[in-house]
Amino acid sequence: MGMFGRMNTILQAKMTKVMDRAENPNETLDYSYEKQLQLLQNVKRGLADLVTSKRRLQLQHDKIQTDMERLDSQAHQALAINREDLARLALERKVGVQQQLSNLDTQIAQLEAQQQKLTDAEQRLQTKIETFRTQKESIKAQYTASEAQVKIGEAATGISEEMADVGLSIQRAQDKTEQMQARAGALDDLVATGALTDYTDSGDDIDRQLSQLSTGGDVDKQLAAMKQQLGENKQPQLEG
Repeated sequence: MGMFGRMNTILQAKMTKVMDRAENPNETLDYSYEKQLQLLQNVKRGLADLVTSKRRLQLQHDKIQTDMERLDSQAHQALAINREDLARLALERKVGVQQQLSNLDTQIAQLEAQQQKLTDAEQRLQTKIETFRTQKESIKAQYTASEAQVKIGEAATGISEEMADVGLSIQRAQDKTEQMQARAGALDDLVATGALTDYTDSGDDIDRQLSQLSTGGDVDKQLAAMKQQLGENKQPQLEG
């Protein structure tokens, strides 16, 4: 296969794929059904034309039959008055008309045979069309149901994908929150151990040390005063 042959095969495959996506089975089935109905109408029309032609031949046949009877009667009347010459002439015409009648009989018989064939074909076609219509509606119903299932499935898939995205967003938010909480806890530990300076405190380190010394001296004084008071309460009171 040459290059052009391969290109043609590729183009045909792509066109088939495009056509397959664009084709709607419901429309295709309805179109086929309409074409079959048109064919049935053509058969009916042909059958009607054939019957009309046969009736015309039948009318012509009846007229010739009447002419034959008239010529035969004229031949008898001519012989009755001893006019053999007229009787012969009437019989000669009768023979000619009789040949026409025979031809008409043959044509009518042929039309009747064709009429029977068309009638049988019409009945068979009618049956096939009714069967096709039933199958068509069944296939259309199945296709519509399948199409609905596909749409529902696609919708469900889309929801699942969106929920998966939401789940990933929630997971990332939780991870960031935990990371931020861990960082905040680490900073608190560093501030508490003095590794980091707490700039929210207005005093410096010397002020904190002096404050601690002052606080410790006040506590010692208060403890000493309480001990002295307890000692005085324990001394016995002298009687006067």
